[in-house]
Amino acid sequence: MVVVYRWMALILALMLGACASIPQAEPAKAPTKSALTILISLDGFRPDYLDRGDTPTLSALAADGARGAMRPSFPSLTYPNHYTLVTGKRPDHHGMVNNTLEDEAIPGVSFSMSNHDAVGDGRWWSQARPIWVSAEQQGVHAGVLFWPGSEAAIDGVRPSYWKVYDEKLAYADRVDAVLSWIDAKAPPLGLATLYFDATDTEGHHYGPDSPEVNAAAAKVDAAIGRLVEGLKARGLYATTNIVVVADHGMAPQPLSRLVDVATLVDPAKARFVSTGSIVGVRALPGFEAEVKAAMLKPHDHLTCWEKGKIPARYAYGTNPRVPPIVCLAERGWYFATASAIAKRWKEHPRDGGAHGYDPFDPAMRAVFVAHGPAFRSGVVLSVFDNVDVYPLLTRLIGVKGDKGDGSLGPVKAALR
Repeated sequence: MVVVYRWMALILALMLGACASIPQAEPAKAPTKSALTILISLDGFRPDYLDRGDTPTLSALAADGARGAMRPSFPSLTYPNHYTLVTGKRPDHHGMVNNTLEDEAIPGVSFSMSNHDAVGDGRWWSQARPIWVSAEQQGVHAGVLFWPGSEAAIDGVRPSYWKVYDEKLAYADRVDAVLSWIDAKAPPLGLATLYFDATDTEGHHYGPDSPEVNAAAAKVDAAIGRLVEGLKARGLYATTNIVVVADHGMAPQPLSRLVDVATLVDPAKARFVSTGSIVGVRALPGFEAEVKAAMLKPHDHLTCWEKGKIPARYAYGTNPRVPPIVCLAERGWYFATASAIAKRWKEHPRDGGAHGYDPFDPAMRAVFVAHGPAFRSGVVLSVFDNVDVYPLLTRLIGVKGDKGDGSLGPVKAALR
């Protein structure tokens, strides 16, 4: 029996030695911890622009990371959706319900992108807290370049670095400004943002399928290329998460489909709070019934609702800033004042583009690209709502976010 045990021990030892000689697979390495997340907005950049051959840097980031198409929130306009991306809330919940709006709590002021005093007034932004405010409050420093809301103190907090919007600032200088904030290291950044408007501007002027839009896509791609090279030169590229988003897409908008809002209701009896693809109307005192009847009757290429009867899928109509009557244009149609139409014919006498249409329309979809140590390679996400970007950002920079309307679930497949 002793001999048998000795033979068994010898055989076991030989087996263990053989196993030890076989190369063993190394355990999977945990992703490198990111020291920085950079959020980049390409205004009006549709997902299909990536497939036109004009964006080598963005296409490379997408191929080595994740890409997808986002459904904007209603209305599919610039300020509402930029604020949704950084708050995780629908416009009806964060208060930026249009590019132009009114608030009875701020009497005598009409908010618009061109009203610089209003843009810098924190009262307009105070219904929700953007991610850079939460970050600063939790010890993560932010540098925010040209993101809507960043010029105002919200909750009494501003980003560690920010600039007043200057549309003439060259794209290379925008990139270099963010790189200089990164270089400063005091305080060190955990979050930075960039904003580029070229695809939206040229999309409005020439339409989404124009050579001018393709050139604009190449222009913003070159700017992102400059950022990538700057990160590489600083040894930061491998540890930086880059998230590229857009606020909305773009649809063709022929000149022949411009309509004077005065054909809808007598301007002497109503005030047009907003015009364009989304028309907001408030009756003047004494004309409420007449204006309501005129606006709610059937119109060609325009659907109007009372504030409380807007279809539920748009999640819109409870905020006090939403006007009593809201109308949505059929894609390609645009309702404006006679003076605005005349200006369009004079300055851009050609077919162009517009947005603000139904966010469920594929033409309104916005690009999403994510690359960095937090992201898997070669992921293509299904279409998701842009409210889901905020929980992703809070995860990346390690802060506790506010409760919003989105979730991490639809984008989780992109994460390592």
